[in-house]
Amino acid sequence: MIVYEFKVKGKDKQYQAIDEAIRTSQFIQNKCLRYWMDNKESKVDKYALNKYCAVLAAEFPFADELNSMARQSAAERSWSAIARFYDNCKKKVKGKTGFPKFKKNCRSVEYKSTGWKLSEPRKVITFSDKKGIGTLKLKGTYDLNYYDIKQIKRVRLVRRADGYYAQFAIDVDVKVESQPTNQVVGIDLGLKYFIADNKGNVEQSPQFYRNSEKQLNRAKRKKSKKFSKDRKKTLLKQSNNYHKARNRYARKHLKVSRQRKEYCKRLAYSVIQSNDLVAYEDLNVKGLVRNRHLAKSISDAGWYTFRLWLEYFGHKYGRCTVAVPPHNTSQNCSNCGEKVKKSLSTRTHVCPHCGYVEDRDVNAAINILKLGLSTVGHTGTYATGDLPSWAVGATLLSNGESMNVESPRL
Repeated sequence: MIVYEFKVKGKDKQYQAIDEAIRTSQFIQNKCLRYWMDNKESKVDKYALNKYCAVLAAEFPFADELNSMARQSAAERSWSAIARFYDNCKKKVKGKTGFPKFKKNCRSVEYKSTGWKLSEPRKVITFSDKKGIGTLKLKGTYDLNYYDIKQIKRVRLVRRADGYYAQFAIDVDVKVESQPTNQVVGIDLGLKYFIADNKGNVEQSPQFYRNSEKQLNRAKRKKSKKFSKDRKKTLLKQSNNYHKARNRYARKHLKVSRQRKEYCKRLAYSVIQSNDLVAYEDLNVKGLVRNRHLAKSISDAGWYTFRLWLEYFGHKYGRCTVAVPPHNTSQNCSNCGEKVKKSLSTRTHVCPHCGYVEDRDVNAAINILKLGLSTVGHTGTYATGDLPSWAVGATLLSNGESMNVESPRL
């Protein structure tokens, strides 16, 4: 499964229709969740939620205007959250089990095989439901003529700060044959260096958020100055100047996130192309960001995004990716194996037992490679759980993000 993304061009009336379709999809998703919560004893399943969509369409005229399969996609999103909750309960996950929550700000609506039609040159798409979206132009570099229409399983309309996008989920085998490189590598993720490998090569952390923080704070202050507390108390809509400032602030954040994503994508591609086996740490990023002293730096680094792309490209090009436990990889000596305790501020590994001296991150990378080679035969765990990251895409998260949208040059 691959996802091609195009920016769509239309009129303001069409954009308003897309917003209405997104709100309707969110309404159905929340209604299905409420139906499951009120009927837990009757064991509501995925098919019961799909049938409930027809009940909602008969009860609410604005829900009937949305395509029937788009309504089912909204119900499937609710069921995916419910199924994830059930799985966490069965696995006895520690902490929060992820009880499904009502959505407040969805940014996408998803159509299946009906409700849309591509033009002959496949540069224009027309939506035929009663929402009035109509015909939209597709702006992008991908060529949809290469694929059969039957291979396009889903079409999503996504709203972002800089406009509206159409995503095409295409059922195709992404595997590519590649020649072996006879190289293996262990990589350690860090804050001083984004990655350091067992050979001593390091890649500096780009710190996209840190470098843009001054501009982001300035835009945030301008947005706050235009916010009216009196309008909020009286439940009136904020001024147009406030919404313009809010959009400018959102676009700056969007730029930073795209920079980070593209950097992680290209670095992961380079690592996979250069090695037959890649060993890396199975980091609990969600737990690490609870450290209030390092949360901003860890989020700015983008370790999770890098791992997602590493696993995706590993599957695509037939490379072995192994996630190993990170325990004591920085403390143990890679030369003699003895444990040498050191704080985070100690950046050089000096072993008092054998006299081995090496950079802290390089020493950790060597230990990670050893662990990776010892576990060859199974691929450890995946960042997204039971499913590898390259399998994500058939069902999109409600924020419209997708992790396997490739750059045209890759």
